[in-house]
Amino acid sequence: MKLNNPQADCFIPDGHAISEALSRTTHLGIGAHQDDLEFMAFHGIEACFGRADRWFTGVTCTNGAGSPRMGIYGNLTDEEMQHVRRIEQRKAAMVGDYSAMIQLAYPSSIIKDTTNLSLRDDLAQIITQTKPQVIYTHNPADKHETHVAVLVAVVQAIRAIPMDLRPQTLYGCEIWRGLDWLPDTSKVLLDASQHDNIAAALSGVFDSQITGGKRYDLAVQGRRKANATFFESHGVDQASQLTFAMDLTPLIKQDHLDLVEFTTKFIDDFKSDVVKKLKARLGK
Repeated sequence: MKLNNPQADCFIPDGHAISEALSRTTHLGIGAHQDDLEFMAFHGIEACFGRADRWFTGVTCTNGAGSPRMGIYGNLTDEEMQHVRRIEQRKAAMVGDYSAMIQLAYPSSIIKDTTNLSLRDDLAQIITQTKPQVIYTHNPADKHETHVAVLVAVVQAIRAIPMDLRPQTLYGCEIWRGLDWLPDTSKVLLDASQHDNIAAALSGVFDSQITGGKRYDLAVQGRRKANATFFESHGVDQASQLTFAMDLTPLIKQDHLDLVEFTTKFIDDFKSDVVKKLKARLGK
């Protein structure tokens, strides 16, 4: 596999050949930043953990240079921070028993450049070689511009490869904007309840961000617990932790679908649900 960025890093935790690690992949996570996968795609990591017939491979697209920093990391240069973030992501791959961890190491500026197709082409190559059953990535209503840029590149990459090589399922997951607003009929419920210890360990690996002033570890756990409790108002909890996702599969099965129209349909449905309930109470 020849990636466009010479700074890209491919790490195989169990030491197998890259070709074998990629070919055994069943679940693929594609995130913008180091730690995105562990926060949004834990359902896939958990589904593969300890299994011989399922394997999770992660792809992180950016280099981590713009990460906030304080404490023992406060005086690190961008180059030094990139090294720290790369090592943290490798540690997570070890903890989560990943098949492979690919860090493409692009600056965010390149990922957000609509004329630069390097990321799209790299992702198309990775997806073709891994042939995953399911892909987890960012959702199109995320408020982080780099997250949205990665999502667009993922959709474009999948559409660039033959239909028979495409995944069965594509999920858009929550990070910088929860998906609680989705109508319940549109929510994909990703149960993340089975390995709380592994989830905590994966979040805790990213010390540069936690010590750097962002308690992502507590925030992500809190969101998952809140999702599980507030999902159903008239029944007992069926899971202790839930991640919500959008089902983006139609976008990779029907290339004519417009991403903007596809996304705003969810927003329109949310508006309709709110209006319907209000009018019913107001007798309108």
